[in-house]
Amino acid sequence: MASVYENSYMIVAIFLLVGILLPIVALTLGKLLRPHKPNAAKETTYESGIEPYHDANIRFHARYYIFALLFVIFDVETLFLYSWAVAYDKLGLFALIEMLIFVVMLLVGLAYAWKKKVLQWL
Repeated sequence: MASVYENSYMIVAIFLLVGILLPIVALTLGKLLRPHKPNAAKETTYESGIEPYHDANIRFHARYYIFALLFVIFDVETLFLYSWAVAYDKLGLFALIEMLIFVVMLLVGLAYAWKKKVLQWL
């Protein structure tokens, strides 16, 4: 009989296996069961119902990618801050200090990005 310790790993392994297999099975079934009738209208780029006037494969300046990456970082920070604020009563002073260190690290990163003029749109 498996111990509680081994049983915990079995539960994680089962969830991992289901988490990997379920999307693979769903995508494979969708690909097999869908109707496949390609035509030129379906393969054009959609631009709000307007006929596209040039190729959609254009290059963006690297600054836009950095801007988007900074947005994602601070968006995830918001999730961490919200979950910390909800559980603050139970966590105590130690969690407050950890969160302050986390916010200071993010502010240092923001100051660095500001100094390097990454936050200027153009």
